[in-house]
Amino acid sequence: MNLPNKLTVSRLILTGAFVVCFYIPWSQAMTAALLIFSAASITDYLDGKIARSRNIVTNFGKLFDPLADKVLIAAAFILLVERTEMKAWIAIAILGREFFVTGIRLIAVQRGVVLAAERLGKHKMAWQILTVLYFLLSAASAEVLFGFLRPWLEPSPAHWWVGATIVGITTALTVVSGFSYFWKNRHLFDDA
Repeated sequence: MNLPNKLTVSRLILTGAFVVCFYIPWSQAMTAALLIFSAASITDYLDGKIARSRNIVTNFGKLFDPLADKVLIAAAFILLVERTEMKAWIAIAILGREFFVTGIRLIAVQRGVVLAAERLGKHKMAWQILTVLYFLLSAASAEVLFGFLRPWLEPSPAHWWVGATIVGITTALTVVSGFSYFWKNRHLFDDA
């Protein structure tokens, strides 16, 4: 297995560790979750960059890199709905788009086509990561390591507006990128 694919697999393992952080009775659990999520997000950037720079793009990477992204993001948004002020409709919109795109990819695979990630989808992923980091950092600011950020991240109108703006951009990119992905691959549905 090449290095980019190992990084993809490590993202799945880090996702499991990230989820565990939400359920361990530890006063620094949100800080640990934030750090693990950050590490997993970095692997997303690195695996693609290394694969392209070394020209080692594989079908495994094309399929499992986006899958690992979806598992990480789905876990993050579901857990944030449970433990923070994240609204459930945000997670539903994001998960709905991810299931929809995965469905398109499954249809493509049945036809012998592997669909790689698109630029708009990468921007969407970056904003989803930013959104998760913002909410995780807000939760972690109640703990020791990131406590110095508490004055800026405690509930207030400014905090609400920043969160709402980030969520708005993320949700819009999520919906638009899902529609764009469908539109560019609509030929897969010619027999419908």
